[in-house]
Amino acid sequence: MINKMDKPAEPRIKGWCPGAWRPMATGDGLLVRVRPHLGRLTREQMLALCDAAEAFGSGLIELTSRANLQLRGVSEATWPGLMAFLVEHGLVDPAPQAERRPQVLLAPDWQEGDATHEAARLLLDRLAELPELPDKMGIAIDAGDAPVLGEVSADFRIERSASGALQPRASGGLLVRADGRALGTPVDSVAAAVEHLVRLAHWFVESGGRESGRMRRHKAPLPAWAPESIRPAEAGGRLALGEHSRGRVFGLPFGRAPASVLRAAVDPASLAPEASGAVRVMPWRRLLVEGAEAASVAGLLDDNRDPRLSMDVCPGAPHCEQASVETLGIALKLAERLSGRVEGPVHVSGCAKGCARRQPADACLTGRSGRFDLIIGGRADGVPVATGLTEAEVVELVSKRGVR
Repeated sequence: MINKMDKPAEPRIKGWCPGAWRPMATGDGLLVRVRPHLGRLTREQMLALCDAAEAFGSGLIELTSRANLQLRGVSEATWPGLMAFLVEHGLVDPAPQAERRPQVLLAPDWQEGDATHEAARLLLDRLAELPELPDKMGIAIDAGDAPVLGEVSADFRIERSASGALQPRASGGLLVRADGRALGTPVDSVAAAVEHLVRLAHWFVESGGRESGRMRRHKAPLPAWAPESIRPAEAGGRLALGEHSRGRVFGLPFGRAPASVLRAAVDPASLAPEASGAVRVMPWRRLLVEGAEAASVAGLLDDNRDPRLSMDVCPGAPHCEQASVETLGIALKLAERLSGRVEGPVHVSGCAKGCARRQPADACLTGRSGRFDLIIGGRADGVPVATGLTEAEVVELVSKRGVR
């Protein structure tokens, strides 16, 4: 049936993100999420995570929009053993309360000692000074000459200013920006940026931010000591697949891959002599393998035009208890039909909650009562232009109109 209709009923929102110490029950077991320190895993940690996925879960590893890695299919019986294994290999902090602190997300091309790395180091040392913030809040440190994390969910941002981009190696030229504001507050050093961010987090709580939940939704005017006076540097692009100065960038189809595939990506045979094989995790379904020389790895993407790289797809049924439709199969069929014609994002969501993508997409498919609604230029909870579609009808309809 094709018609205009009201928005679907609101899905059940749990209001918090899964972690390792606080896993989330899903349709296929517990979902356990790991936050890589500084967005980077050593080769040994990557191999340990692959071993953990196979020994304690389903063997599948997923990459989230906040550059976390998560294991699926963990049972309550295997979870204690998994946690002991993750702590042993430095993949999880042994203190459960550390997981409740805001996530710190780094621009993936940071170098040791640069402004991004230095700000992250200073901030991580001071995380205990932050007030108790709402769940899901995060911090982006994006102090390169061209910020790349603007579309990634974060509540406070340290960025290079437009004027500072002209002198990217200088200690100044930075700003601190509250999410939802176009302009930020200039600071004269990395240490000053971290100090300002800590102070801003306290202001957020003191001004009633807990009720808002996120900085973007907090309507209180910023304090006088945090003027919105300078714009960030012009945004840079996502790291492209293929050769990189540090190694090679690979894509994960729909943001997920079996542990066996990721293990092959850091195989010594695929690395330059004496390369670290460390893995940098990015929020765009990409991994940078340091020292990688192999042009391709079976099961990973190496073509920037592959539609599976630009499609946001949640696990769907039966993996998620809130999804009423299977998502991965239809996403693969759409990717095959749309090959070479995808210019904008495509979102396939098992329900109106839209976990895989918060921003509007050129085409969004939302599962409802076992069928699909089609939303054009909107989010999973938007008003559809077509409803009650079967999988075959969706593939035919989207393929005919294409994505522009």
